[in-house]
Amino acid sequence: MAKNRNVKKKYIDVMDTTFRDGFQSVFGGRVLMDDFFPAVEAAKIAGITHFEFGGGARFQSLYFYLREDAFEMMDKFRKIVGPDANLQTLARGVNTVMLDTGSKDLIDLHAKMFKKHGTTTIRNFDALNDVENLKYSAERIAHHGLKHEATITMMDLPPGCHGAHSVEFYEKTLRDILESGLPYDSICFKDASGTSNPQKVFETIKMARKLLGEDTHIRLHTHETAGVSVAAYMAALEAGVDGIDMAASPVSGGTSQPDILTMLHATKGMNFDLGGLDIGKILTYEKELQGCLEDYYVPLEATMVSPIIPFSPMPGGALTANTQMLRDNDIMDKFPEIIAAMQEVVEKGGYGTSVTPVSQFYFQQALNNVMQGPWEAIAPGYGRMVLGYFGKTPVAPDPEIVKIASEKLNLLPTTEKALDLADADPAKSLESWINRLKEENIEITEENIFIAAACQDKGIDFLKGNGELNVRKKSQMEDDCKGKGERKEMSGNYTVVVDGQKFSVQVAEGSGDVQVVAVDGEAAVAAPTPNAPVGSGVEIKALLPGNVWKIVANPGQSVNEGDVIMILESMKMEIDVVAPTGGVLKSINVATNDKVVEGQVVAVIG
Repeated sequence: MAKNRNVKKKYIDVMDTTFRDGFQSVFGGRVLMDDFFPAVEAAKIAGITHFEFGGGARFQSLYFYLREDAFEMMDKFRKIVGPDANLQTLARGVNTVMLDTGSKDLIDLHAKMFKKHGTTTIRNFDALNDVENLKYSAERIAHHGLKHEATITMMDLPPGCHGAHSVEFYEKTLRDILESGLPYDSICFKDASGTSNPQKVFETIKMARKLLGEDTHIRLHTHETAGVSVAAYMAALEAGVDGIDMAASPVSGGTSQPDILTMLHATKGMNFDLGGLDIGKILTYEKELQGCLEDYYVPLEATMVSPIIPFSPMPGGALTANTQMLRDNDIMDKFPEIIAAMQEVVEKGGYGTSVTPVSQFYFQQALNNVMQGPWEAIAPGYGRMVLGYFGKTPVAPDPEIVKIASEKLNLLPTTEKALDLADADPAKSLESWINRLKEENIEITEENIFIAAACQDKGIDFLKGNGELNVRKKSQMEDDCKGKGERKEMSGNYTVVVDGQKFSVQVAEGSGDVQVVAVDGEAAVAAPTPNAPVGSGVEIKALLPGNVWKIVANPGQSVNEGDVIMILESMKMEIDVVAPTGGVLKSINVATNDKVVEGQVVAVIG
């Protein structure tokens, strides 16, 4: 593979993903800005001029978990690196940085605000590779003076699956982009799960170069999750790619991008110049970054390469975010089962690429299938996807799953464009969010409107000063194991077993009131019964751990079978708790914002 040393090396543009995808892939995006800014300065000194610095799930993570403003972070980042750096963000077509589709007004506001707060380039993708979902966002990105990187999402299908994610499929998608006339400055092939095999990568880049010509900038983005990222990048380089994405240790490799030093080493003696970067300067930068992040707890799964990921493609950027939520809800032991269950979910869902938001839909549905039984409950996002509300899936979803989703969600399948559906929804209008800010006595600014629309109730909480701080630092974890911290760690809800019976126990410090609730009457080794009769009533139990988001019905109220009694929030999902039979509510056993455990009795119906 060695090249003639007298031939001028091809310059390869390197985007440093450390501060966006790296943080997302290792820490679920939960890194405080003042902790990492010194490393940004070190990266600048090392000669890096192209950064991914925001957008994607990282936008929401600041409001959800860090009590920080993403726009403020972006402004400060730009000030550190200077006016000439290429600062890039990630957007999801009609979803922009939201988990749901946005109206035209919100899509325009996204581009306007990101331009205002320092963005140079927006990498724009659709998880279904539905080009209709890219057209309007591309137009608005270009309108506001930003560079648009049109993106095709990639992965390998589980074994035995066919019909999408082949070179031919990507060629058709690329031709659709070209024929649509949407504006673009570069083309990216994005593999968030890192599962695309190197030969397919080689053939795909070759195909794209032939279609686009020599003047179009072509990039590849991948992750190390499946262990083939370096081989995929080497294949892409040989095929003529112009740019690749890398991260710096300790947020490189594993679920993240290959390390900058690793790729500099892999390309030694070859005719590729990776961004003009110097190994010694990158070593200094990585040392500074390691110091900045030394107190952050690195989940074991973030450093691992998994040979089973191609069977159940879970992207690195979502994997650790999901495991963080599993830990928060004390069900991390279910993770292997959930990953295994993803294969069927992908197979029957229409082969949307496993990247946000579809990766989250896959994970949520796999979680439901593990916790509640196969296809007994349909995750709202997954159900709406197979019913067509996010656009056209690469292949038709399984008809039986479409039927189940339609019945469970009480929605008919649709072939309308996702943008048209969103634009017709009054709840997604600027006016509705302006009114919500007025109701909450929050200042009306374009930034606040977008924060509220993108993050909804958690965005409102942040703007009212009630945001949650949830960062995993080793020093705090150590404090929790001793002294006062030990008592604090013991506070909360737990499931305990006494004489073979399960009980939900609320533990408090000092002389605080505690609650002990029978979870179920069977032996601890028996399978849980969803709703068990008790005396003259039927106990209604939580099927997933989570928080009580909203109580819909009241004690003494008559309800019909299937009526929603309350709504839980669990793993970024709203879970309806419904009446298993008609009758009168005898009791509601929880209050709004209470934390509940799996199997806990939340209501009794007579």
